[in-house]
Amino acid sequence: MSLASRTRLAAVLTVLTVGAVGVTTWAYGDGTISEPAAPGAAPRPSVTEGTVLQVVAHPDDDLFFMNPDLSRSIATGIKVTTVFLTAGESDGHNEAHGPHLQDPVVPANHAAYAEARQNGIRAAYAQMSTGDRTSAWQRRSIPTVGGGSAEVDVLVARPEVNLVWMQLREARSISGDNPDSLRGLWDGRVPALGVQVSSGTPVKPGFSYKKDQVVEAIAGIFAMYRPTTIRTQDPTPGRTRIGGNFLDHQDHLYGARFVQAAAERYAKSTDRPHFSIQNYMSYPTTALPPALDPKTAAEKLGYLKTYAWTDHQNWCGSPAGCGDRKTATRPTGAGWNRTIRYSRGDVSSWMTEGASGRLWAFAVLDGRMAYWSRIGRNTPWTGPQFLAGTGMDTGATAVRLPDGRVGVFGTRTTLGATPKEYRRDLVYSVQAAPDGDFGPWLSLGTPEKDDVTGTSAISGPAVAQDRTGRITVYVRDSRRTLRASTQAAPDGAFGAWASLGGAGLQGDPVTATDASGRRHVYAATAQSVFAWIQHAPDAPLGPPVPTKLPATTGPLAACAEGEAVALYFRRPGTGTFATSTATTDGPVPKFSPLDELGGQGGYGSVGIAGDLFAGRAGSGTIGISETDRGPSWYESQMYYTGAPAALNPEDGTAVGAVLGLDAGLHVTTPPSGAAGQRGSRPPSAPWYPAVPPPEGAPGSP
Repeated sequence: MSLASRTRLAAVLTVLTVGAVGVTTWAYGDGTISEPAAPGAAPRPSVTEGTVLQVVAHPDDDLFFMNPDLSRSIATGIKVTTVFLTAGESDGHNEAHGPHLQDPVVPANHAAYAEARQNGIRAAYAQMSTGDRTSAWQRRSIPTVGGGSAEVDVLVARPEVNLVWMQLREARSISGDNPDSLRGLWDGRVPALGVQVSSGTPVKPGFSYKKDQVVEAIAGIFAMYRPTTIRTQDPTPGRTRIGGNFLDHQDHLYGARFVQAAAERYAKSTDRPHFSIQNYMSYPTTALPPALDPKTAAEKLGYLKTYAWTDHQNWCGSPAGCGDRKTATRPTGAGWNRTIRYSRGDVSSWMTEGASGRLWAFAVLDGRMAYWSRIGRNTPWTGPQFLAGTGMDTGATAVRLPDGRVGVFGTRTTLGATPKEYRRDLVYSVQAAPDGDFGPWLSLGTPEKDDVTGTSAISGPAVAQDRTGRITVYVRDSRRTLRASTQAAPDGAFGAWASLGGAGLQGDPVTATDASGRRHVYAATAQSVFAWIQHAPDAPLGPPVPTKLPATTGPLAACAEGEAVALYFRRPGTGTFATSTATTDGPVPKFSPLDELGGQGGYGSVGIAGDLFAGRAGSGTIGISETDRGPSWYESQMYYTGAPAALNPEDGTAVGAVLGLDAGLHVTTPPSGAAGQRGSRPPSAPWYPAVPPPEGAPGSP
């Protein structure tokens, strides 16, 4: 996007009204059905629909690592449930950190500490839902697979908000070798894992789970709540070094692997809606710049203080305590109240134009690659349709080949029959002919071959083509360096993974090619951004160049602007956007002074196409930025998952797309002439379901 274009970002979203959601007094009922639209009426604009379910290892992982997504989902009135896999009993002492605060006379009470954490979580959810931390809950025990039980809590004032407590024993150590843990159960070192029920729970003690029973129990909870969006932690956070400690808590990553297995099992059922999965980073966010603006960070901290029981007033009447005092001395965590980061699916390159102006959009639903397509500007979208094969990870990169065929790239997880067979590889599928069927998934393997249990800590792929149509795939490996694999010839086999250097890379790399055919590749670090650039078309990619750009919040976007490439990113601590343009007059690229686009801020990726600038606004909804009267976000009332995509087709009408929390594709097209006169409000550009839901479904006319 040129500088002139950046001053004409003119698409606008109207503020919409969230529809009501029907609930029952126990668990979830069906949503209300929208009133029928008048014959011939335009489709109803998108609002937040769907059912969201979080699965975390410990009480507080949701508050630290999934907020503000969690609180904002609750605020919409949709159905929201959080599942806690372990009791979080730790050492059994509900005391603030610090040796001077520990009372050696008080014996450990794991059941009581688990109850205190439950009390804190219930208070935080009540505050998020009603503004009153003392709002009442209905609690009961339900049976699970394998003779076990789980506690289910329903918020009486907001019965669409549920909590599920499986109360498995936690590892009681971040990385220590304790076989009696989720890690030991996954690796087969123990035949079963027992539970640590909390004091005060309606669940009776004395049961345990085998590995397959844990998987079945989680899958059974999925079947009970029928989520359209599943949020979980990162199953492959990587290691400090080959053979070193994991970068995250062992319960976080092994809990996420159990969720992967449960989602794969649940996906085999037929009586369910489509669902997407969003993975969240946990401890590794400690070393990364803050992603949230001060107002959002303060709101998040308020819920954490409620959970941490910082006022120490016994308002709940429980002898165990009303919250988690271990976090009271530092409810911010390690700066976690100031950030939120996704570990998969945070790139905006999942939509492309194929032959004859046909648009293609890709997203992973039910562990399979789904796609939607639209033949022309005035024709409806169709989909989702599915490529063959399962095990696909969140995220996709779509490309158009020189002959008009479309290819889609992603990563795939194989759970394996044994723990050592767990792995992730890069895969791609290409149409046999323009607008034709997609071929089978072909594997590029993985650059990780030496680190068996830590392998697969790789990014999603960035994909580029040279002027002959040869494809190169770029990926960040678990050592935080850049790797590349290139076809020997167009449509040919890919070569070995080459090492391109760099250090401390974060997130997914991005790539763009300028008008002269010079390729740019960028990857963020915790402090700045590295660039790899061809100094001439078809020349070898240059070595990693420190750009000296400031730190970013992670996701990058790169767009060709004539003979240059513009790099877009969010500023830490505000979430506002900035850009710098790279030119290549010689072997060393030159970067323009930072252009601050400003705006209200937000977090996550942005999709850019011509004058269309779509991303998550400060409130968390999908919005479009319009800057000719001062940068701002014009917002919808729709929350989404993953990253927005934007495309400027050959007909010149930009299209934005997101995957809603309902697992449906939603699109917007700014009306022509939206810029208008300076100081005038441009016409609205609401988001609509690309494919309206079937008649009788929630949100359908």
